[in-house]
Amino acid sequence: MFQVLVVEDDRELRDLFCAVLEENGYHAIAANDGLQAFDLLENHYIDLIISDVMMPKLNGFEMTQAIRNAGYTMPILIISAKGQAADKQKGFQSGIDDYMVKPIDVNEMIWRVEALLRRSQIISQRKVRIGSSELNSDTYTLRCGEQEVVLPQKEFLLLFKLLSAPDRIFTRTQIMDEIWGVDQERDSHTLDVHISRLREKCKDNPDFDIVTMRGLGYKAVARK
Repeated sequence: MFQVLVVEDDRELRDLFCAVLEENGYHAIAANDGLQAFDLLENHYIDLIISDVMMPKLNGFEMTQAIRNAGYTMPILIISAKGQAADKQKGFQSGIDDYMVKPIDVNEMIWRVEALLRRSQIISQRKVRIGSSELNSDTYTLRCGEQEVVLPQKEFLLLFKLLSAPDRIFTRTQIMDEIWGVDQERDSHTLDVHISRLREKCKDNPDFDIVTMRGLGYKAVARK
């Protein structure tokens, strides 16, 4: 079960966010401010942080900067009433991964949490092997025996996702949300183009195929 740290000085919002997270299968840990959040980080493994900005003692941006300086790499989602472009810029410069402006739809919060956790798993996993083939996220390469090809970022992330869970069907929405982002305007044809390019580059690969699940999405299957 993923553990999510909710840092919010408004008790009603803090309780709401925690309740919604728990209902969706996460273990929520609550903090009143940035300083308490640091105390909890020392004693709990945290997979993701949801934080307000305007809080006493240590605001959300200051907390994020301190967390990054301390070497923590978990995703951080800011949920704040501060919605100006300059506020968002400051947040991303401090090291956050996503930003929502209050009032929010808690369902969208869950979608963003899911997407952020999937991305962080890809980053932390670094390499995937299937048969004699290896994907390396440090170099964006696919190596099979002596053959190595460097893939564009989106193609690499797409193939990494599929090969990380062979035989699992990923819906088009799941793939688009994770690889292209929940907020981004996107054409579903874009995914088809990337799949087509990957199939062309991997057509001689002896270890796997990319299979279309009509009406659902795609999956990778190991060749026998």
